Amino acid sequence: MGPTAAGKTASAIQLVERFPLEIISVDSALIYKEMDIGTAKPDTKTLAKAPHRLISFLDPKESYSVAVFCEQAKQAIAEIHDKGKIPLLVGGTMMYYRALQNGLAELPEADAEIRTKIEAEAKDLGWQAIHDQLKIVDAASAARIHPNDPQRIQRALEVFLISGVPLSQLLKISQSKAFKYDSLKLVIGPEQRRQLDASIALRFQAMLDAGFLEEVETLQRRGDLNLELASMRCVGYRQAWKYLLGELSKKEMIEQTIKATEQLAKRQYTWLKSEAERHWYDSDQTRVSSLSGECSLQLRSNNLFDLVEKYCEIDSS
Repeated sequence: MGPTAAGKTASAIQLVERFPLEIISVDSALIYKEMDIGTAKPDTKTLAKAPHRLISFLDPKESYSVAVFCEQAKQAIAEIHDKGKIPLLVGGTMMYYRALQNGLAELPEADAEIRTKIEAEAKDLGWQAIHDQLKIVDAASAARIHPNDPQRIQRALEVFLISGVPLSQLLKISQSKAFKYDSLKLVIGPEQRRQLDASIALRFQAMLDAGFLEEVETLQRRGDLNLELASMRCVGYRQAWKYLLGELSKKEMIEQTIKATEQLAKRQYTWLKSEAERHWYDSDQTRVSSLSGECSLQLRSNNLFDLVEKYCEIDSS
């Protein structure tokens, strides 16, 4: 696991070269065909050396879900085990990791009327009062959700009002569908998010140099894609799309893309910091190439390889 632009692919390739591993991508952008440069997809040479499952299989106009990912990932894991190898899950889509580990709860669909009612009450009384209401009906969720997180407070209370069952209880039920394999959690990237900023900017410039705008222009010419699709909401594509339509200047497009990427990294760090039993390995950002797994990423400690070697030996025994 790791934040965007931290060198996950390069690290994974080094591990595949040394151990009996096969890569499964955990990335909600790499799934799409025809979207290679802007998603920092490994190039053909890299994929020949270290094949990735669950990339480049979905047309950008098609929809995808975390539930489908979980099913496909579990199937890929089983196939790799059948070959006598160990799956190496690589990517930065933290929601996919969490769903695969913890299972998916069957939650009720959103109810616009109930949401409006909660929002109106919050406007009158404040979100602290709504959080206090949540404590009464679902103390476990209230303890987990910060009083300054209105979106999650609203959803937890909404679930209870629709189903009559606390969200925390529904999530416990989902544990029966949880990931049953022993796993080793590795985080690649600098522990301080601000250290990524230079890498993010350099990588996007490399994408532009590699023909990212031409890639987006080709997608526009298809005529069946638009900014409402999940594929076009991938970081960089929306901004480039608007630039090509004349809605943004090139400077604005670059600035907005870099800012959106930094915001993505911030959300990823929040997930990563909360991940239990993780092993965090800093990476030398000065050695990370922007687009390809051919980069010469140097981890500051060989303990990563020692840890994986020990894990592989335990698993194979």
